Amino acid sequence: MECRPNCAACCIFPSISTPIPGMPGGKPAMVPCVQLTEDLKCKLFGKPERPQVCIGFQPEEIVCGKNREEAEKIFRWLLGT
Repeated sequence: MECRPNCAACCIFPSISTPIPGMPGGKPAMVPCVQLTEDLKCKLFGKPERPQVCIGFQPEEIVCGKNREEAEKIFRWLLGT
């Protein structure tokens, strides 16, 4: 599956426990990454300082759903919220 434009669910909904430039303690769930632009693109994409966890994430329908709204529902279900 290809990453959807204007989605960024993986940059908002899950928590990330590893440091991110601008977020040395990681990122809590449901909080947008500080590296996310207003048009929902990663400022670090393709750069060496991008966290390995972000590089390793591959979009899959089981997590991303068929659209951003489904992705949010899936992440919320996984988080128990």
